[in-house]
Amino acid sequence: MLETKNVTMQFGGLTAVSDFNIAVGDNEIIGLIGPNGAGKTTVFNIITGMYAPTKGAIVFEGKNIAGKKPHKITESGIARTFQNIRLFHEMTVLENILAACILRERPGLFESVLHLPGYMAREKKAKNLALELLGSVGLLDNKNDSAVSLPYGKQRRLEIVRALATEPRLLLLDEPAAGMNPQESAELMEFILDIRQRFNISVLLIEHHMQVAMGICQKLYVLDYGITIAEGPPAEIRKNQKVIDAYLGVDKNA
Repeated sequence: MLETKNVTMQFGGLTAVSDFNIAVGDNEIIGLIGPNGAGKTTVFNIITGMYAPTKGAIVFEGKNIAGKKPHKITESGIARTFQNIRLFHEMTVLENILAACILRERPGLFESVLHLPGYMAREKKAKNLALELLGSVGLLDNKNDSAVSLPYGKQRRLEIVRALATEPRLLLLDEPAAGMNPQESAELMEFILDIRQRFNISVLLIEHHMQVAMGICQKLYVLDYGITIAEGPPAEIRKNQKVIDAYLGVDKNA
């Protein structure tokens, strides 16, 4: 589904990501891990069009999307969440989802101004989809609540559901377990596995909680200073000395 080919991102004289290669197949959950500052979020920003790579290709379902605008990449079937939750705080839970539904049910200006039957039909379809999504993840009772009033765990869930409202085939999750306690992290793991199956999507996630990354990912890629130092199934990554050194440091006197 997704393949990056020797993707490199330079900011002036700094190389944030170097010759990065990753492959995500249908219905897979793939993890991208590494210490702080390793370049993980930069990879997400490149894939989703926030940065145009200095070199390399990003192939999504057979088409090179490198350098395309973020909204065009979302239209192609890639959605994401952010490390810091970015909900529309002034909107209700339902309105947050409706804002994303517009991507697939976008009325014309003439229809919108005059509230023609086509506009009304699209509005109804979008609202039905939003309510269905909220019901599927246990947020229907909160539909009229302010998004910012939700508990932290529900805000995370709402952000993921808002991304799902764009009807993606690939979902990018940037540290979804950040700030969660062990119980919330366990519930998140079940949630991600459930939406992967229910919506038949693939997931690429960045995660610092190793319990989450090791527990749900079929394969992990490890970045350190923008360079891929390891890739493989969690059982192999757990024992990889380069990965251990990257996370814990190296005792030069040992």
